[in-house]
Parts: sequence; C-alpha cells; structure tokens
Amino acid sequence: MSSATTETSGFDLSAVDSDGFVRELKQLRSEIDDQLGDDDLAHLRKMERWGRLCTAVGLATAGIAPNPVSAIALALGRNSRWVLMHHIGHRGYDAVPGVPARYTSKVFARGRRRLRDWADWLTPEAWVYEHNVLHHSHTAENRDPDLIERNTEMLRDWPGPTALRYAGLGVLALIWRPGFYGPNALRVWKERGKNKQEDAATYDWATIVRSIADLDFLRTCALPYAALQFVALPLLYAPLGPWAVFSAWCNSLLADVVTNVHSLIVILPNHAGDDLYRYDAPPASRAEASVRQVISSVNYRTGTDLQGFLQLWLNYQIEHHIWPDLPMLKYRQFQPRVQALCARYGVPYVQDSLLSRFKKMSDVVVGRSAMRRFAKPASTTAEM
Repeated sequence: MSSATTETSGFDLSAVDSDGFVRELKQLRSEIDDQLGDDDLAHLRKMERWGRLCTAVGLATAGIAPNPVSAIALALGRNSRWVLMHHIGHRGYDAVPGVPARYTSKVFARGRRRLRDWADWLTPEAWVYEHNVLHHSHTAENRDPDLIERNTEMLRDWPGPTALRYAGLGVLALIWRPGFYGPNALRVWKERGKNKQEDAATYDWATIVRSIADLDFLRTCALPYAALQFVALPLLYAPLGPWAVFSAWCNSLLADVVTNVHSLIVILPNHAGDDLYRYDAPPASRAEASVRQVISSVNYRTGTDLQGFLQLWLNYQIEHHIWPDLPMLKYRQFQPRVQALCARYGVPYVQDSLLSRFKKMSDVVVGRSAMRRFAKPASTTAEM
C-alpha cells in the first residue's frame, strides 16, 4: 500500500453559517438568471469560432508533412467540441432566451448530430450519465466514478520506484480518452440501475481491459471515431497524393495524443490534491452538499476568455460545481463574487495555477500524498 498518510480534515462545517451561505448562493443565482441573454449566446459562438479556427489551421497544414502546428491546432479544435458538449450537455444554455435548438441539451450531439457536433471516444448518453448525474451528485464520495485517488490505486500501490508510477501516469495521459474516459463512461452507463451500493467498484487492470474490449465500446465509440479521424480525414487529401494522405494521418494521430494529454492535464487536477477533500459518507443535508462542492473542487487562474479556452473552461470548477447549468460567460463574470462569498463565510476556496495543481494531482496518483478525509460535522438543516 502507499506510504502517503491521509490527513483528517480540521475544517468544521458546524462553525459555518450554512443557512446564510446557501441563502446568499440562491440570491446570487437569481441575479445570474435575470442576466441570461444575448451576450451568453454571443460568447458561446465566439468559443465555437475559436475552436473551428483551430481546426481549420490544423486541416490547412495537415497535408504538408507531419508537424506540430497541425497536430496542436487539430487537438485544440477537438477539445473545444468537448467544452461545448460539457456546458450544453449540462443544460447550460437551455434557459437562455432565444437559444437556437442546436445549442440545447436535447439536440446538441444527439442522434444524427452526434459526430457533427461532438466526435469523441465517448457517447453523449454515457458521458452525461457518468459525469452530469453520478459525478456531480456524488462529488468526491466513494460513489463518484471520477474519484481520482480511488481510480488510480493500481498506480498508488504499484511496487517499485516512484518513477515507474510517474511513468504509468504518463502512459495513461497518452491514451486517456480511448484507454479510460470513453470505456469507463460506457461501462458505468451500462451498469446504471444495477448497482445500488454506496461505493463504486475499484478500477483495476481487469476492469480496464474488459471495458476497452467491450464490443459495445468498439461499435459505438472506438470504430466510428477511428473511421472519422484516422480514415476519412486523411483520405480527404488523396487528390494531393500519398504523401499528403500519410502526413494527414500522422497529424490526426498526433492530434489525438495531444488531445488526450491536454484533457488529462486539465481535467484530473480539478478534484485531486492534498488540500482537497473526499468523503466516506453522503452529505447530511443539501447545505452540506453545497459546501462540499466548494471544498472538493479547485479553480485555476481565471479572468480572460483565452485562459478559459486553453484550460477547457475548467478553471471555474468551483462555480461550475455549485451551478452546473450555467453558460461559460456567467462563470467568468460571477467568479469573484463567489470567491468573496466563500471568504466571508469561512468556506475554503482553493485557486492555483494549472501547473501547481497538476503537481498536486500527480503526487496523489503516485502515492506521495493523499486527499484529506472529511471529519463528519453535526447535521446541518439548510435547504437549497
């Protein structure tokens, strides 16, 4: 077992005016809802244009030769579609006045629009259930399918030098979407309703192999995605000759590796670090659940659209976990007020650079540190 020691939380929720905290969150949410409008749709379209511009640059340079410009640009374009799916799938734009149907959760990436809106190693239905339902409802609990400390126990407990564990994390980064994220989401979705236990199953090597080899994953996720990105895309360059086709294939493959690494570096640190909390029991009330969303999440640097775009708009993770169904722009506009509210009520609000957070997450994954265990406070009664 890992030699890292687990710190029991000294944070006392009973010392926080949870009623007041939740009440002010509700008031702030009402203010946000009153401001939903055209600026949110304009901002969404702006982020979509940035992503499409990256894709266009990647495609324009893909047939020249294998090159980092094409690979990185294509990767940014692919991850930008994940960002759109993340927020639209959370119904972030459903309540915006005048929103076109294609930007609503019931239409975006659904049915025939799936590959057009969001081509990825994940199916929309599986990811919405795994992420929107389970992860957001049980953040950092044992039922959370995205509990990083538990999911990487196979690396934490790996005998031998720590360097080998870091190497294992590196391999995971290279194959992140097809090797974990996609098959795990589909597995969880297929098991919905069958497992009523409080704890999610340990994610071990046997589960990984079984999930990747699952025929449903190959049929609905892996083969359609591979056919689009590694067959159809390179063949677009056939009129330019074999070298152009080969170059486009290389750049598309490299782009997928960059997409995997980029998304893992940004996604995993959001809920992992020795200053964040995990739980052995469900919250005692909705007020406690709201506080947990803050103290089990972390923000990166915030303030500009470019920061949000490059950090996949996960730099507002605290605000997103308080209110999952808001447009991206509203997170940027109201983040300072949420931070000030947390400071006023004594609720720990963690914000740090992405590089620092990646280091903290990596230390948890390899067993050099551990998450904080939440000391169960007295029951709170406030309701959202």
